[in-house]
Amino acid sequence: MSVEKRCENLGVAWEKAFGYVQAVKVKDTIYISGQLSHDGEGALVAPAALDAHGKPVDFSNMEAQLHQTYLNGIALLARYGATLDDVVEETLYVLDVDAAFTAGAKVRKAMYGCDQPQCASNIIGVSRLAFPSQLVEVTFRAVLPDRG
Repeated sequence: MSVEKRCENLGVAWEKAFGYVQAVKVKDTIYISGQLSHDGEGALVAPAALDAHGKPVDFSNMEAQLHQTYLNGIALLARYGATLDDVVEETLYVLDVDAAFTAGAKVRKAMYGCDQPQCASNIIGVSRLAFPSQLVEVTFRAVLPDRG
């Protein structure tokens, strides 16, 4: 007997190309795949400027990318009747940890609506993300409250 899953997508091209879903709910837990700063058509919001080798030249768009990334996560959570209040863990994958700490502190507090969001949080520096002009990717795990 397999586990019952409820899956959601955002309709961006790379879901089918890579072969995955954006979010999966199993029982009371929602697992959200790595989100990035794309708009509804799949275009990256606030893409980083790249050098001749395709590497970001600065990280000043980190805050704008994080903001849109959280909006995408919020949209997926809402499909299950959840909010950021239900998030128990998040992981930020970033190209520049220092830029992410500065931008992340501001964006996370604004998105969660408090100075100390009540979720476990990880920040991991990586050498590359899915798209060259992408600076950050965030995964979320949320648990729905017992409504019965």
